[in-house]
Amino acid sequence: MSAKTYEVRTYGCQMNVHDSERLSGLLEDAGYVPAPKDAEGADVVVFNTCAVRENADNRLYGNLGQLAPKKAARPGMQIAVGGCLAQKDRDTIVKKAPWVDVVFGTHNIGKLPVLLERARVQEEAQVEIAESLEAFPSTLPTRRESAYAAWVSISVGCNNTCTFCIVPALRGKEKDRRPGDILAEIEALVDEGVSEITLLGQNVNAYGSDIGDREAFSKLLRACGKIEGLERVRFTSPHPRDFTDDVIAAMAETPNVMPQLHMPLQSGSDTVLKAMRRSYRQERFLGIIEKVRAAMPDAAISTDIIVGFPGETEEDFEQTLHTVRESRFAQAFTFQYSKRPGTPAADMEGQIPKEVVQARYERLVALQEEISWEENKKQVGRTLEVMVAEGEGRKDDATRRLSGRAPDNRLVHFTRPEEPVRPGDMVTVEITYAAPHHLLAEGPAKAVRRTRAGDAWEKRNAAPAAKPAGVMLGLPTIGAPAPSPAPAAGCGCD
Repeated sequence: MSAKTYEVRTYGCQMNVHDSERLSGLLEDAGYVPAPKDAEGADVVVFNTCAVRENADNRLYGNLGQLAPKKAARPGMQIAVGGCLAQKDRDTIVKKAPWVDVVFGTHNIGKLPVLLERARVQEEAQVEIAESLEAFPSTLPTRRESAYAAWVSISVGCNNTCTFCIVPALRGKEKDRRPGDILAEIEALVDEGVSEITLLGQNVNAYGSDIGDREAFSKLLRACGKIEGLERVRFTSPHPRDFTDDVIAAMAETPNVMPQLHMPLQSGSDTVLKAMRRSYRQERFLGIIEKVRAAMPDAAISTDIIVGFPGETEEDFEQTLHTVRESRFAQAFTFQYSKRPGTPAADMEGQIPKEVVQARYERLVALQEEISWEENKKQVGRTLEVMVAEGEGRKDDATRRLSGRAPDNRLVHFTRPEEPVRPGDMVTVEITYAAPHHLLAEGPAKAVRRTRAGDAWEKRNAAPAAKPAGVMLGLPTIGAPAPSPAPAAGCGCD
């Protein structure tokens, strides 16, 4: 009897991506295998949902509706719904889609295999929503998408009360992992061949508030610098309120912490920031940018911006444009405000007409496109060590190029070296051309460094196994273009 197959469909932020790796690991631990990409379907389909966008539920129920006839024609098939929308809607999902077998929340993803089995035996839907965290995602089995780069969760939940964000209500108050547990996980990953880690939290630099140490995050960054074999450390997403000088110093003084920062602005208007309940103002934000640039002149800084928040005037919007001009972001993820049911902003007066929001959005995108291109042109002539990536360049085969990430996370397409290289290996190249959203290195590689991370990728792919369905993020990778409105990095709540 062949093993049952599974497919995980992911929507939303990096935390959801991380959770989905755990869901895949849990299912494989329970004996399931990934459904082949060319298969007609899977025995178990799991939706890991996001509740950030106004139409998130419509999207989910549309997808569930498409699966209903497939399930009717496939005896034993099961459908599970988890994530933020499941935490929010609970029993509503089964009422609207009675063919769903399991509904589970953000706090109890570890229960999925048990709930699937219970639903099969009892022949009825299982709805189990925990009100508080049962286990940190990083303590559960995992099936990581990458052999050379990994997410590491350092905290879950958020203590902020931003009026546009529903995440704190769904993921709860911040809970921090013990530093020793985090470092032990990172060391284990490095032993497996991982050379890049991204520290992950809803408000990542607030780490320590739950354990009573205001400098815990900077200490964690410095501790990562002492792990032999760990070449690159990143983190997402921080909050300006908690971004202190000790963190800037730790970034600048720890060689393997990359010169890259994603710092959500949301608005450049003090009036709008107050309405959003953001605990900083324009001057404070620009002060952080100035300090980061002083400590790390080559740092690439990206951001999130919401256009058309309720009550936003033309003057408010001009303040956002001013802040963007002053900040010189390498990249900005720009979003049209979308009502999020259950948030205070959804009921605020002064909702902006769609056509006004669209016009402002287009002006902001045009400005940022110009700045991104100007900032990328400054990279021409620089020699950079690029970590070879898997699947980042859609045209790589046609152009005989490879793609990867520079230390500051800029996307680089480069001429394929004569000697074989693998994802996770390092290639040193000279940048010859800049576009708004990527760099080109058209000459021959200056050096190739084969790495343990490349060995890990090669080992994983020596006996090809079917991979789970790719995640369907509502956002691009940080450093890639953001051509249309979508959930912001880190749920747009940071």
